[in-house]
Amino acid sequence: MSKQIIGKVSATERNPNTVTDFHFWTHSEIILKPFDVVVVEHIKNSKTYGVVEEISHVTDTPSFLASYVSSDFGDVDVKTFTKRLGMNYVKASVSGNNKGIFIPVLDGKGVRLATRKEILEALGLDKIKNPLLSGYIDMYSDIGEKTKEIVEVNLDKEDILGPRSAHLNISGISGLATKTSYGMFMVKSLQDQHIKGELNENIAYIVFNVKGRDLLRVDEPNNDLTNSQKQVYKKLNVNPLPLENVNYFYPYHQNFGNTYVEKEVFEKQQKNGTAKYFGYQYSKVRENIDLFFGNTEDPTGTMESVIDKIITDPEFSKLRTWNDFRSVLREKMEPGRKDRTSKEIMVASWRKFYRIINKFLSNQIFIQKHGKTVDLREHITQIKGNEIFVIDISKLQENLQSFIFGDVLGAVRDLKLGGTERTDDIPDRIVIFMDELNKYASKEKYRSPICTEILDVTERGRSLGIILFGAEQFKSELHDRVTGNTATNVYGRTNSMELSKTDYRFIPPVYKSMLQRVPPGELIIQSPQFRTLIKIKFPFPSYHQPIGK
Repeated sequence: MSKQIIGKVSATERNPNTVTDFHFWTHSEIILKPFDVVVVEHIKNSKTYGVVEEISHVTDTPSFLASYVSSDFGDVDVKTFTKRLGMNYVKASVSGNNKGIFIPVLDGKGVRLATRKEILEALGLDKIKNPLLSGYIDMYSDIGEKTKEIVEVNLDKEDILGPRSAHLNISGISGLATKTSYGMFMVKSLQDQHIKGELNENIAYIVFNVKGRDLLRVDEPNNDLTNSQKQVYKKLNVNPLPLENVNYFYPYHQNFGNTYVEKEVFEKQQKNGTAKYFGYQYSKVRENIDLFFGNTEDPTGTMESVIDKIITDPEFSKLRTWNDFRSVLREKMEPGRKDRTSKEIMVASWRKFYRIINKFLSNQIFIQKHGKTVDLREHITQIKGNEIFVIDISKLQENLQSFIFGDVLGAVRDLKLGGTERTDDIPDRIVIFMDELNKYASKEKYRSPICTEILDVTERGRSLGIILFGAEQFKSELHDRVTGNTATNVYGRTNSMELSKTDYRFIPPVYKSMLQRVPPGELIIQSPQFRTLIKIKFPFPSYHQPIGK
């Protein structure tokens, strides 16, 4: 059923309609918003769809001075002598025509609101062959309850998980919890499809908790969901339940010094068999020792030489503990000593290496042998479809976070490339969700081993079955090869300085303005199958929220 006519197309000499946009006037009391969809009846019984971009209010006042004079020369308390004629003037971008007719819409044609079916067609949502719920549109809600349309927005799984394209990136300023919440909502969407039997492949998830207690109780229900929040889930045909098959991995410290998790929560999870401490033994880390230096400047290659020797020299391969390792390093640092096998490595280089590495080893996560801890790499190699591994790194220093992130990426890559003993039941896809991605894959860190791992995932992950869900405050800081290989991009509230960067050049000015003030729970999403940018909402998290969130 057609919706109400809200205005008529207006083509003027100064503002003609084109194949890409058109203008129409509407009554000043009709409340339209950017991203609303409108329909114009076009030639050959076709329909042209437009997405509202800009809304202006104009009157017959010839100038600001005339307006000033008509108010008795600026008396704000005086009733104006002349009643001005006014209207709202709307610019809409053309998103398509149902018969593929792309000539400009004609002057005087009626403009109306779109039906649910027309909204789907206008935005390209009717062509999604492998739907994955990514949010919903709340359209025309300010016009009236009868016109309101709640429309589900689905991504195509082949654009986010492969094989056509892959990866998801979420950007926006911190403090609103939107990026993390949305990333986990996408994980929940995938899990729900698995539970309903709508996934034709096994997907596992590795989630890094990087802020406080954000994601340390995602298998517990959110008992504070309001009735209206539950209704959103009902309309989307999603159960407001927590995530399933969750295992938590906490960095070891005998006094909980490496995590923000409450002791009672950890003990409960441990009792349920869902929480473990992880630590790193020397013998399991030696070959990946370059990851310790992901944030270290090494313009002369000095550290690279030391690292190569440690990885390849039998002197180091026969060592078993960090204490043994330290002892050998101290020998290398003795005054006047020269390395017998690598004369180019000077004592000063060994001393620099020792200073850097010793800062790491002071943390209790680096253990002499496993007792209360598990080997994180070994557990990753055994991850199963629909399992979620939450790895807590929130309380660790940035260099340790980088090390763990890089090590996990390497473990996932080895698993998918057949570098482990496991041969069957390997998940078809492994989704890795990491907030603050710019710390590890910035333009300035393109030579670091961790950045190299991330670039490999974004460039080869689609074929390997490794999918990156990344998030960060400032997309402009990300390496160009990361952004260039990410098919689906999501934008939350962003400041004007960031929006001035070239990464946002394709976003229309009015949408940039909106990005400076979008509230939590609202995002702008871009994906290959969409005909335009779409502003979406998503439900409030269904899992436990820390106090104060």
